[in-house]
Amino acid sequence: MTASQGQLSHPLFARLWTVMSAHETEDLTRMRQANLAGLTGRVLEVGAGTGTNFAHYPDTVTQVVAVEPEVHLVDHAKAAAAAAPVPVTVHGQAVETLADPEPFDAVVCSLVLCTVAEPDGVLAQLFSQLRPGGELRYLEHIASEGWRGRLQRFADATVWPRISGNCHSHRHTEQSIRAAGFTIETARREWTLPSWVPLPVAEFALGRAVRPTT
Repeated sequence: MTASQGQLSHPLFARLWTVMSAHETEDLTRMRQANLAGLTGRVLEVGAGTGTNFAHYPDTVTQVVAVEPEVHLVDHAKAAAAAAPVPVTVHGQAVETLADPEPFDAVVCSLVLCTVAEPDGVLAQLFSQLRPGGELRYLEHIASEGWRGRLQRFADATVWPRISGNCHSHRHTEQSIRAAGFTIETARREWTLPSWVPLPVAEFALGRAVRPTT
């Protein structure tokens, strides 16, 4: 299958992600729930994957507009949307190509800012699509320090992006969020594996950032 403009096609990664998301750890599910807790109004979800988040949206959310550019995952996301407790519309395209004139109350990014080609550009777009006072909820792989940081840089420069849907594990995502104009109001680090496990994506950043009102 050939991807059109605004779409991606990584069939091997899509198959792996479909299996992984169906057997997600309790820790990662808990983090997803925490990332969505308290959301209200109209939400833009970037990189919906197989729709793993959809079941966890609170009923205070009135609409979710979800984008997923991977052509092999869109049908999975649409199936999850049909069973979601809130209205979810799935678009099979990259957020960079989304034209929606109505501002959103919140944007959700879960394990996606590590995969986009130009995270600074995407964050600038998300900032513009939020209403003043709107919030960005993020759950992302982040750059670690010490030996894990060196491992991440090596992995990112070699095979890791090729086998993981363009994931770059050594990104300073929270710095990029601030640079886009957001104010980070809450932030914490979580581990889904013991800190000694030699994988580049064991550490996560979980936080809430806001577009200032002035």
